[in-house]
Amino acid sequence: MIALDTVSPRATETHSAATVSIVIPAFNEEQGLPHVLDALRVWSEHGAEIIVVDDGSTDHTAEVAARQGVRVIRHHHNKGYGASLKAGIRAAEREIVVTFDADGQFDVNDIARLVNALHHSDMVVGVRPQGAGSPTLRKPGKWLLGKTANYLTQTKIPDLNCGFRALRAETARRFLNLLPNGFSFTTTLTLAMFKDGYNVDYVPIMVHPRTTGKSSVRAADGLNTLLLIIRIIALFDPLKVFLPASGILFLTGIVYWIIDSITLGRPNIPSGAVILFVSAIMIFMFGVLADQVSAIRRGQHE
Repeated sequence: MIALDTVSPRATETHSAATVSIVIPAFNEEQGLPHVLDALRVWSEHGAEIIVVDDGSTDHTAEVAARQGVRVIRHHHNKGYGASLKAGIRAAEREIVVTFDADGQFDVNDIARLVNALHHSDMVVGVRPQGAGSPTLRKPGKWLLGKTANYLTQTKIPDLNCGFRALRAETARRFLNLLPNGFSFTTTLTLAMFKDGYNVDYVPIMVHPRTTGKSSVRAADGLNTLLLIIRIIALFDPLKVFLPASGILFLTGIVYWIIDSITLGRPNIPSGAVILFVSAIMIFMFGVLADQVSAIRRGQHE
């Protein structure tokens, strides 16, 4: 449960609470949501907009939110975490959007710190304590995904997919057509911001253990990590993967050619080397094509 001794929104140095919309995606969170909304009351009392997006819950999540007097958006069926955030961001009427979870793991005291940091940044992301909120089964996939993201951005990203972040609503809406409806929404948004040259800052945050309900992250989300990595590569910088792969195949073909020629005692191009050369050329051309498609798709949001 979140403690209610929250930092007053009046403590923010650069933005007032009246400029902030707090978007909370919720799926079957009737138990934990009241505690979160109670903790956020200090923000609503100072003018912040609280938006709960009920993502097709089968319990009383929407009713619980409505009784708290916050703005409620309802999905008739479960569309996904990303779809809920999209709906909330589109509906937000304030300058700044803060995305916040309904399970009570994030600390309301940290909201002001993230909002303050927007004074010198385009997006501020919470950095969770190492390993917090991540099931052991998903850690290898998250590690591989993190390494891939660091390679694509040439930046060390301390927390790739934390759902607690603050950014300007106008900026967020520019990327909505690129972002998926599932749990990879936050990962894709982070990479999109980096690749388009926005300033992204990170602030350490507190994470409380979940005390009610259960996570809506499914096992399939972990199994889809590899597909997510492929999608991210194809979307943001395919040449960074296709070009090294093409080079490795080409060099392997040359080595194969040299070794075969030395073995036979005369110049000879073996069929295996030819296959490697052709494969290298094809992968390079696929990379160029994928890079052009990526640039066109990303350009559509501008």
